[in-house]
Amino acid sequence: MSSDEPLGVPLDVDVVFRLITLESVDYDLQTPSPRLHFQEIEGDRRTFTMPLGVPEATALSLALAGVPARRPSSSELATTLLTTLGVDVIAVRIVRYDAGVFFAELDLMTPKGRRVIDCRPSDAFAIGLRHPSGAPFLIDETILQQLAEKAD
Repeated sequence: MSSDEPLGVPLDVDVVFRLITLESVDYDLQTPSPRLHFQEIEGDRRTFTMPLGVPEATALSLALAGVPARRPSSSELATTLLTTLGVDVIAVRIVRYDAGVFFAELDLMTPKGRRVIDCRPSDAFAIGLRHPSGAPFLIDETILQQLAEKAD
C-alpha cells in the first residue's frame, strides 16, 4: 500500500448515526463485568449498556473524570501521539453489534487527510474522552434500535 492510499475502513455514507453520551462506568459485583452506560442525546433518548473488562473500565472511568493515570495509560499515550502528530478525532462510532460484541471505529483527520480506523470500543471511547478535540460519540441507528428492542 502506498503512503497516499487511505488507511482503515471505508465510511458507509448510507448509515444513519445517532449522537450518544457516555453517562457512567460502573461495576456491580453481582454482574460478571463492568458496564458502560450510554444515552441517546436527542429523539427518544434511548439507553444501552456495554460490558467491558476491568482494566478498560478503570481507564474509561479515569478518562470520563478527566483524571490522568499514575503512569500514562495506553489511551493517554495514543492521545498524546495523535495530538503531537496533528491528528484530530472527528468522531467515535459504534458501527456493528454481532453476537453481543460491539465494534467501533475512530474517524480521524490527519495532515494527509481523513482516515477511518477500526478499533475496540473501549479504546475508541478512551481516546475520544482524552483527545482535546472533544469528538462526538455516535452509534448506527439500526444497532440502537436492535438494543432497544432487546431491552423490551
